[in-house]
Amino acid sequence: MARPRAKSTKIMKTPSAGGQGRSLWTGQLRLALVSVPVQLVSAVKTGARIAFHQVDQKSGKRIRYEKVAPGIGKVEADNIVKGFEVSKGKYVFVTDDDIENVKIEAKRTIDLIQFVDHCEIDPIYFDKPYYVLPDGELAEEAYGILRDALRSTGKMGLGQFVMRGREYVVALKPCGAGMMLETLRFSDEVRDAAPFFADVSDDKPSKELLDLAKELIGRKSQKFEPGKFHDHYTEALRALIEAKAKHQPIEVDAGDDSGNRGNVIDLVEALRRSVRDNETKPAAKPKAATQPKAAAKAPPPAKRARAR
Repeated sequence: MARPRAKSTKIMKTPSAGGQGRSLWTGQLRLALVSVPVQLVSAVKTGARIAFHQVDQKSGKRIRYEKVAPGIGKVEADNIVKGFEVSKGKYVFVTDDDIENVKIEAKRTIDLIQFVDHCEIDPIYFDKPYYVLPDGELAEEAYGILRDALRSTGKMGLGQFVMRGREYVVALKPCGAGMMLETLRFSDEVRDAAPFFADVSDDKPSKELLDLAKELIGRKSQKFEPGKFHDHYTEALRALIEAKAKHQPIEVDAGDDSGNRGNVIDLVEALRRSVRDNETKPAAKPKAATQPKAAAKAPPPAKRARAR
């Protein structure tokens, strides 16, 4: 008898365009002789960003771009094909069927060929995340076994596959009740950092400076909460657009010029001040110490009368 699964029924369903998102790829996730039918959906969205269109100011009409060929003019969409330039002005035409029929074994299969620790891959290699969902109820059991095995061993699975005419290296890891796949950049896509840092001095700083910087980092260290960070620029753009749409006055933010205060001459004092500013201070009390001095300067009315 199959074991009941608390959450699998909801998360395992095929995503739809109006629900979780459109499936971008379907195929097999393979480990040795075990194959799991899966599908990928994008784990990120770009709709939160503001996109502007180019518009003719006089007519208010949106600018459209037509595809044209020099000396020919406008070209119909049916006549446009993919071409690779082999020499100046000479192209080899390639059809979608040609690309689809390229013989690559991993075309519809993500073959897990290696497993590594999570900290073993430099973050610069990670490119784009996708959620991995089992494709059908029959895939749920093998899917769950692979997910739990990765979680218990603390490993990520590495493999390669083809999506939309391009081959990717991927890393598979657990993600909540499911799994996530992240595409990785190939080594020739990542620039070597050494030439860029060749002129950067590697002299050791003084112990006092280092201790102050470490203390400041320690005071500001806390658990990462993504919800605490907001796209302030996009929020300001939305407010600007809403104000202009309603013909309201536009508020101009003077901004913070704290990042433009000239050169820091005394780095030690600047670090000390930063540490002091980040200390947990008790609530400020009324300055009672200044009251007696004020009283001493201004005697009570009775004493002033005797003085006269």
